[in-house]
Amino acid sequence: MLEEKNIVQGGSGPVYSRNNNLGILYQEESVKGLTHPFFSLIMNAFKDEAEKHGYDVSFLYHPLEETEESLQAHCIRRGIDGLVLLCGNFAHPKIKELVKSGLPCVSVDHIFKGIPAVLSDNETGVQRLVEYAISKGHERIAFVYGHNNSIVTRTRISQYKNTMAVHHLPVPEEYLRESMYHDIPLTRKLVLEMLRLPEPPTCILLPDDMTYLGAQEAARELGKRIPEDISFAGYDGIPLTQALAPRLTTIHQNSITMGKVAADRLIDLVEHPNTASRKPTIFPVELIEGQTVAGPGK
Repeated sequence: MLEEKNIVQGGSGPVYSRNNNLGILYQEESVKGLTHPFFSLIMNAFKDEAEKHGYDVSFLYHPLEETEESLQAHCIRRGIDGLVLLCGNFAHPKIKELVKSGLPCVSVDHIFKGIPAVLSDNETGVQRLVEYAISKGHERIAFVYGHNNSIVTRTRISQYKNTMAVHHLPVPEEYLRESMYHDIPLTRKLVLEMLRLPEPPTCILLPDDMTYLGAQEAARELGKRIPEDISFAGYDGIPLTQALAPRLTTIHQNSITMGKVAADRLIDLVEHPNTASRKPTIFPVELIEGQTVAGPGK
């Protein structure tokens, strides 16, 4: 039974009492938890900004498939005023139910109708990567993308296809392969399969920066040099892959600003539920040229 001190009924739905406690729901499918190189920066910036405004921050663990308790009830029981969603499965019925519950929520890298979202300009990011590869002379450009259950992935796939079409470049079925974000072994396997094709791609776009480690391993296994024999480009702009040799060409997302703004948007929603904007905040991205994309055969 829900604690009545935490929730009262208003004329247009539930009105939550204030506990000055914000929650982070993080259930990313690669199970890297708080060590995830991209989301950890977002979470840390979110926490720092929330604490500046006098809020505590709680990390929520909620096994979606292992309990009948709703996420709304779980948050009320934990005294959560509002929640930022960084979970991997935005399509899960419990997530959808939470978004409709009236509990203040902000999503990161996904857009739900009726709640604020914080995300990068993925259309421009992928377009810049494809056009950068084309400017280097590549025509056989493949794309290994992350799990296709979010608007981010679908946007990236669509923009990749559109940009290739604008430049009248074909996209063979075997050049478009589904991996998982941050899944190094699976991306290694898919890159190996691509490089063994009768007509392999000369440039492969990766789902994120971390999977570059798997791509590097696949190239080494086949005796391919980067970028002389095969070019790679990533996504995120995390510090790790900027320290590797050769340094990764990628799209940098401003994770720290994303985390700060996610906190500001959520606090505004908690404190001013009737006037807070529900529109998404979309951040510009930056191309980091790196050293992993060169003209084919150079």
